[in-house]
Amino acid sequence: MKKALMKIISAGLVMGMMVSATACSKKKAGQLVMATNAYFEPYEYHQDGKIVGIDVEIAEAIAKKLDMELKIEDVEFDSIIAGVQSKKYDIGMAGMTVRPDRLESVNFSDSYATGIQAVIVKEDSGITDLDALLEGDYKIGVQQGTTGDIYMTEDPMVGDARVVRFTKGNDAVLALSSGKVDAVVIDNEPAKHFVEATGGLTILPTFYAEEEYAICVNKEDTELLEKINKALRELKEDGTIAAIIEKYIPSEG
Repeated sequence: MKKALMKIISAGLVMGMMVSATACSKKKAGQLVMATNAYFEPYEYHQDGKIVGIDVEIAEAIAKKLDMELKIEDVEFDSIIAGVQSKKYDIGMAGMTVRPDRLESVNFSDSYATGIQAVIVKEDSGITDLDALLEGDYKIGVQQGTTGDIYMTEDPMVGDARVVRFTKGNDAVLALSSGKVDAVVIDNEPAKHFVEATGGLTILPTFYAEEEYAICVNKEDTELLEKINKALRELKEDGTIAAIIEKYIPSEG
């Protein structure tokens, strides 16, 4: 009986090792696997069957400097950090803000862009500024797991009861258009694109917060982090990052 049990346990261990090896083998040598959520124009979005945007082009430039092939995985935003933490993905890049709670799970690169948390409302909503939104009894739509979600949930004037979460930013905006929520808090550049594509919406003149975007990396991958930071420094110095951002977000004037 003991021998039979040991055989079963041994077989299970072998099978587990085989499954683990198979899972690891999906990531090819020389490949940089980037997790993103491609509904965040102009940082990452779908166009003509491809994922394009600021983050994509910066990641491609980094991969080139590292002599690696970039592979992009489009996943739910809320699963990016967990995927990087488990080494399913090498990096997470999706307009991600460095926050103390996130630093408990992953490391972050140097910043490569600045973002603003903006507020979208209906043009005839009567919500004219940020104070009116925070002080009123309004439902606020956010993309789950983003800083907009975190900020609104932690704000003592808002709280969890007034926050409505969606897996995609455009779902939150559609909910605003249909009257299911009264406002949406989301990054400013995607907010501009949502407003342009959806009639009857506007962005409040006052923004909620300013933040820095960076690339998340597994805490054990310190060598990769150093290489990414070196690449970012070089791409900043030679003007590549500025040119990529200018391509998608032209300077005014």
